[in-house]
Amino acid sequence: MSETLRVAVVGVGHFGSLHAQKYAALDGVELVAVVDADAERGAEIAALHDCRALTDYKDLAGLVDAASLTVPTSLHHQAGLELLEMGINLLVEKPITETVDSANALIATAKARGLTLQVGHLERFSPAYFALAERVSKPLFIEANRIAPFRPRATDVNVVLDLMIHDIDLIMALVKSPLISVDAVGAAVVSEGEDIVSARLGFASGCGANLTASRVSLKTERTVRIFQPDAYLVADLAQRKVTSRRKGEGEMFPGIPNIETEEFSFDEADALAHEISDFVRCVRGKETPAVTGEAGRDAVQAALMITDSLQAHRRLLEQSGVI
Repeated sequence: MSETLRVAVVGVGHFGSLHAQKYAALDGVELVAVVDADAERGAEIAALHDCRALTDYKDLAGLVDAASLTVPTSLHHQAGLELLEMGINLLVEKPITETVDSANALIATAKARGLTLQVGHLERFSPAYFALAERVSKPLFIEANRIAPFRPRATDVNVVLDLMIHDIDLIMALVKSPLISVDAVGAAVVSEGEDIVSARLGFASGCGANLTASRVSLKTERTVRIFQPDAYLVADLAQRKVTSRRKGEGEMFPGIPNIETEEFSFDEADALAHEISDFVRCVRGKETPAVTGEAGRDAVQAALMITDSLQAHRRLLEQSGVI
């Protein structure tokens, strides 16, 4: 690999264009090309960064060392596999693929070729997540809410793979225990797949988690609440704030311990820039990324378990005549 890391972005819609912007700003990195089936869109983004515009990712063979794959999820398996087979290190936007088997295929190919495979679970690079990870030890119960107004994007997947998967990944990273049970309900409001879902997850450690995700709400909320034996933690991911309440010294009343409260606020951070810098670092040093292919696969497996539960609930509603 040359001293300058040669990179490309495959798929330059809104989010892919941001990937291109971050690569172009990095020292020691050359954005060689952007790829998009829409030649006009590709040319527009390429002109911004003085790089090549391609319409077929297969033309990247021999041109680049690494790439971001930011096409629709349904294309991740085929495009990801072919890019890895070309010897290109890969940052795949979440979710890694639509199925566990296709995720395993990407993981196996990357390992066989000694390549970096990283999954773009962006919240893992937020300062609020780092603050939580430092303070979570034995979680007993977690509640996560991720709701937003409707936007005509990512409607090729339901809200579980679109939004909830962020919190699935966060929770699995914090709990560090196998998922053993799922129960979920949801409804399709404006798209064919569910637009609002509530799921209950059970882990082998005994920890339980309630997750709610909606893309048809009137407001935006991204919060995580964690209960453990010695503390209650609240993270507002949108406001970049974490509050911790723990048992303190002494008593506020006889038999009732004092409660110590700490609040941590963080300046606005560019999580995508941190994610891409981490990817570049891992490619250069052959290091393990913060979000591995295996972590991405496990999040997809959990999301599919939730989807299976949703389908069972939908069949029950159909049988009862509710829908």
